Parts: sequence; structure tokens; C-alpha cells
Amino acid sequence: ILGIIEIFASFADWVSIDMPYYAYEGDQVVVRCSGRDNNKIKRLTFYKDGAWLPAYYNTYIISNARPSDSGSYYCKAGRKVFLFIDDTEQTRSVWLTVRELFPAPQLTTRPLQPTEGASVTLSCGTQLPADRSETQLRYSFYRGGYTLRSDWDSPEFWISEIWKEDSGYYWCEARTVSHSVSKQSQQSYIQVQRIPVSGVLLETQPQRDQVVKGETLVLVCSVAKGTGKTRFSWHREGTRESLGEKSQRSQRAELEMPVIRESHAGRYYCTADNGYGLIQSEAVNVTVRIPVSRPVLTFSVPGAQALTGDVVELRCEDKRASPPILYRFYHENVPLGHTSAPFGGGASFNLAVTARHSGTYACEANNGLGAQRSNVAVLHVAEFPPKIRLMNGPHHCEGRVEVEKEGRWGTVCDDGWDMKDVAVVCRELGCGAAKHAPAGMLYLPVAEEDQPVFIQVALCNGTEETLAECEQVETFDCGHDEDAGAVCEGR
Repeated sequence: ILGIIEIFASFADWVSIDMPYYAYEGDQVVVRCSGRDNNKIKRLTFYKDGAWLPAYYNTYIISNARPSDSGSYYCKAGRKVFLFIDDTEQTRSVWLTVRELFPAPQLTTRPLQPTEGASVTLSCGTQLPADRSETQLRYSFYRGGYTLRSDWDSPEFWISEIWKEDSGYYWCEARTVSHSVSKQSQQSYIQVQRIPVSGVLLETQPQRDQVVKGETLVLVCSVAKGTGKTRFSWHREGTRESLGEKSQRSQRAELEMPVIRESHAGRYYCTADNGYGLIQSEAVNVTVRIPVSRPVLTFSVPGAQALTGDVVELRCEDKRASPPILYRFYHENVPLGHTSAPFGGGASFNLAVTARHSGTYACEANNGLGAQRSNVAVLHVAEFPPKIRLMNGPHHCEGRVEVEKEGRWGTVCDDGWDMKDVAVVCRELGCGAAKHAPAGMLYLPVAEEDQPVFIQVALCNGTEETLAECEQVETFDCGHDEDAGAVCEGR
């Protein structure tokens, strides 16, 4: 018996356990048991805290260590010692501590209470142990059920612009590149602050209260403060109609009116609202200025026919252009002078004519929006007065017919007076076509009693250039109650 005891004693501590005393989360831990002669081992079992562990041959592997794997490890080996005698030996116990590779990250926000439109930095903070500082981590960031960024190599994530609808719960996740260790932060609620709109202002581009007809006008609505999506609306005073509406994340918006008409003149305002109530701007008055068009030049003398010494009024007019208007007058393209119409309409220039004033005339209108010149008009100035005239009519192409003989003016009797006679008178005066042959009594006052009646009957065939060329019967029994009259076209 003593010999058998000696044999067993010689086999003592023939099996041993080999494993680390500590590891980090995610590490692979190998627990290995072996004897002096592994070929003699009949059965080898592994235990943790007294509980059996499944193992393959002489190795038990923890592929992804967790803190729960911490504990006391040992193994047992059995073999045949002598004849029918088996021996079982247990190794010493080794305590394994699985350390935390890194704590659960904490999500921090800069700034803590962001306002709309601002940038926000999310930081996913954690700490590796000194002896594992080279371990690479990847970070992911989440909001609600959405992934903001996945497998990011930086613990910080930058949001360029954040809006009120982005308010919610945010969290982050840190994990190793191999995904063996992964930890999430607690959820943090981010409340994005919205600033109500204020200081609503309406401006025009070009920046003036007057716009030229046909140009483009841009109405710019802006706010001094306000964040988020703002609804801008443009209106004209006195109407309920909205000219336009835009919703955008901006502190200004533009409404373009491509072609301005006269009817667009009036007062305009805009409103802005980002959910805290409608704010209205002050009204801006828009005046539509009308550029000058081609003005019309007219002469005060009928038929553009004047006599030496006459005062001729040159009238230049653009009835629709916006005032003030400056008119310039030209004779044969040489400036005569200028005059202004401060309240719009036309303007006149008076000219005492001589024979040298015959020729072409034009005028030019300019109200600061570009000059326009009239069509050319021709004025004829006769150097010697005619031997015939029409008196007391509205113009010199209508009135009582008078002729001149030996320096005296006398009338013509209406005996046989007809349109052929009137046609000759109109031709001689340069007054255009004949229109009527009225009685001279219509043009008051009647001729003086001592004024002679030079012609009793004019026998014109209508083709003569002057009344003097017609056959005539000298007067013998005609009074001024029978004086002849004439009406010419006069233009």
C-alpha cells in the first residue's frame, strides 16, 4: 500500500492551467490545460466558478470577452495510473478579470441651446485605457429613428444648419473597428430655438420710389431678425389681392414685376410670418414714370404759311410723358431755344419771322428718361403781303373777303359769288381747299361805311392763281350787307 501511495505522490501536479489574469472587452482569451504527458490524459474538463465549460481537446476559447466572463477558472484531468486504478487531478484556480475597454460614451452638444440656422457640433466622448490607446474606434450618430452618420472616424459630427423641426432625441454609438465592442450613449434631447420675425422692411430695386414704364421692378421683403422657414407675402394697399407669396429659410425674399405699366403705380407693403404671428412692413409708394414718345410740332399759322413780320408760335407737345419735360426747338437743325413744362403737357416758342425763317423745323422732348425728336415740319414765310385777305374769322383762312387796291382795302360783293371764286381765294392765300362761300355779314363787325366795295362780280373759273386774274365787274350798286365771305381748309 505504501508503494502505491508513493506512485500517486509521484504523479502529483502533473496537470497545469495556462491563461491570462486579465483581459479587455472584445479580446480573445485562451484557457489551456496540459499535462506532463498529454497522451496519457483520458479526460480533460474545464470549469468556471465550479460550472462545467464546453471545450475542445485541451483548450477553452473566449472569442469575445465580456465582464461576465470574469471569474475563477480551473480544469480537471483524469488518466489511468495503475491497472484498474484511475486518477483525477485538478489544477490550481486562476482568476480572470475582464476589464472595460471603454465606458459608454456621453453625447454633448455645442451650443447647448442652438437657434435655428446655427451650426451644431455633436461630440461622442469616451476614454480608452493607456495600454490600449492605439485601439481605433468608429462613431455613429442618431436622431430619433434616423442615422445621421455611420462609422465616422471622428468623435465629433458637425451639423452645418439646424432647424426647429430637427428638435428631438439624439444619441451616439462608439465601437471598435472589428465591431467586437459597441456601446451607446444615453439619449439627449436637443431643443432648437426659433427667433420670431421682427423689423419687416419693404424695399425696391432699383432703390427709388419712381420706376420707368416698361422696366422691371423688384420688391424686396426682409426681416431684421427671425429664423426658420418664413412665409413672405406682397400686397398692394386698398386691395385684398396677394401679389405673390414665398416660403423659404431666409431673412429676405424677392418678388419680380417684369414689365411695369401705368396701372402699377400705388402703395405696396409686405408681410412675414415664421409661426409666431404676421408682421407687416410700412408701405412704400411707387410712382410710374412714362418716358417721352415722339412729340408733335405745330405752327400757329394755318397751312404753315406766314408773312414777314408775323409772330409764329411753335408748339411742341407730348401729352402722356411724365413731367417735368424740357422742350428744345430747332430750325434747320440749329437750336432756337428751349422751354420747360414743369407739370407736363406741351410748351411753346414764339418766333417773329422774316423770309430767312422759311425752312424745316423740329422739336425735342426730354424728361430725363431719354430724348425724342418730332417729325420735321416746313414753314413758308412770304416776303411781300398778298393783295387779298380774310377778315374777322377764327383764323386767316376764314372770314370776310377783302382786296387791296392802291393802298386801300375794300370788300367784294357776293353777286355771283360761288365755290370757284372761293377756291381761287384759298389758293392765293395758301390756305388749302375751299369749303364754303358764306356771307361776309357773318364775320362781325361789318365793314365801315366809308370802306369801298371794289368788285361787284368775280367771274373765276376756279383755276386762277389769284383773284386779280379773274374777270371782274366793278361795283355799281353793292353795299356792305352783300359782302362776300370764304372758308378754306386752313391747314
